[in-house]
Amino acid sequence: MLKYALKKTALLISLSFVSFLASAQKVAEPQNTSPEWSKPYQSFQIAGNLYYVGTYDLACYLIVTPQGNILINTGLAASAPKIKANIEALGFKLTDTKILLTTQAHFDHMGAMATIKKLTGAKMMVDEKDAGIMADGGSSDYALGGNGSTYKAVKADRLLHNGDTIKLGNMRLVMLHHPGHTKGSCSFLFDVKDEHRSYRVLIANMPTIVTEKSFSAIPAYPDIAKDYAYTLDAMKKLTFDIWLSSHASQFGLHTKHKPGDAYNPAAFIDRKGYDAEINDLQNQFSKKVEGK
Repeated sequence: MLKYALKKTALLISLSFVSFLASAQKVAEPQNTSPEWSKPYQSFQIAGNLYYVGTYDLACYLIVTPQGNILINTGLAASAPKIKANIEALGFKLTDTKILLTTQAHFDHMGAMATIKKLTGAKMMVDEKDAGIMADGGSSDYALGGNGSTYKAVKADRLLHNGDTIKLGNMRLVMLHHPGHTKGSCSFLFDVKDEHRSYRVLIANMPTIVTEKSFSAIPAYPDIAKDYAYTLDAMKKLTFDIWLSSHASQFGLHTKHKPGDAYNPAAFIDRKGYDAEINDLQNQFSKKVEGK
């Protein structure tokens, strides 16, 4: 137990030092992104106390509790004012955010995280395997790193491991370690309810392949093929009612909901769509491994 505590303390000290170094680095967010990623989008209630507060394609989620709120993902750096406006349009306050989470430590989901953390003082919790990358602003990422930071570095306040529970108010979120896309990609599984029923919700980080290199040509991530295989297998076995993901396009947001639509959680009950996405990603992975 003592050995584990010392190891954890050493890792946190190391991350703090890396974060200090990264803060002095110039941040260069990639500019060749799709305009639809950061286009404004009207926030809305998904189910119960779960809300969509992201941009057109970069999904961000707000979970509201009497003891404060949880924000998952933040989009690009310029998205901070849009997220704030989306939260306020729903009648909530950004400053009530107590916990920050991310499904992956890439710039398109972490871009505004440092700004929002500073504005709210919220605790940043992250999958342990993505903590180092987050602390250097993405510069050490095996696929998108190597040319400096792509977002402002953020230091983790809590390191999460597979199956860990995040608690706030009446909410209990289980973090699921789903590596491959990044070393610490993760999903979140939790329950929400309205006056009619309860819903088991999965916010899934879909295991898309982000590198054109063969897996054997990535010495910085020797377990990448093993991790993708694990994640695909694990995600096929999950049970849920509603599924969402890191990108709106992945779960068909714009066919399921139009701005101004009435509250309709049933629109997001779509196991068939989830299975189709996972099967497509399985095929892509298989072809990658086979070298096709």
